[in-house]
Amino acid sequence: MSRYRRARVPGATYFFTVNLRNRKGDLLTRHIALLRETVRITKARHPFHIDAWVVLPEHMHCLWTLPEDDADFARRWKVIKQLFSRGLDATEPLSPAQLARGERGIWQRRYWEHLIRDELDYQRHVDYIHFNPLKHGHVTRVRDWPYSSFHRAVRDGIYPLDWAGGNDEGETGCWGE
Repeated sequence: MSRYRRARVPGATYFFTVNLRNRKGDLLTRHIALLRETVRITKARHPFHIDAWVVLPEHMHCLWTLPEDDADFARRWKVIKQLFSRGLDATEPLSPAQLARGERGIWQRRYWEHLIRDELDYQRHVDYIHFNPLKHGHVTRVRDWPYSSFHRAVRDGIYPLDWAGGNDEGETGCWGE
């Protein structure tokens, strides 16, 4: 079995990518109210700050800052995944191994996590999160994607409304993985 090394720094900011097992579905956006409720419940039980978040049909990216004395992001993801899964009807096909482990088969087993190193790293990840719906072809303007913290960032004066895809000349920037 692989041993994954994760950086666990109390009070740090982390970037995450979390995927559904079915990368061709739309479960996350179709059940966005359930996802929002599971995040709300998880934050109440295990506080964290959402710096940025985007939900796409089959995956999501987010940036969280944990409390000063806490580095347990894994517990938070476990709760979010469990609550979301429990809120859905069990219709997905399951392998014998998943049945034996009591798994649902909705989520990919692992997720991508990255410890934010500095302000530039932070800004690049925030931009990546907000640009993602445009990158995947869901919209032609970032502001048109409804499941994004971009709208909060515009209200807070962090981005102009026409950022990344809002003008006729095209946007340039660092939007890579």
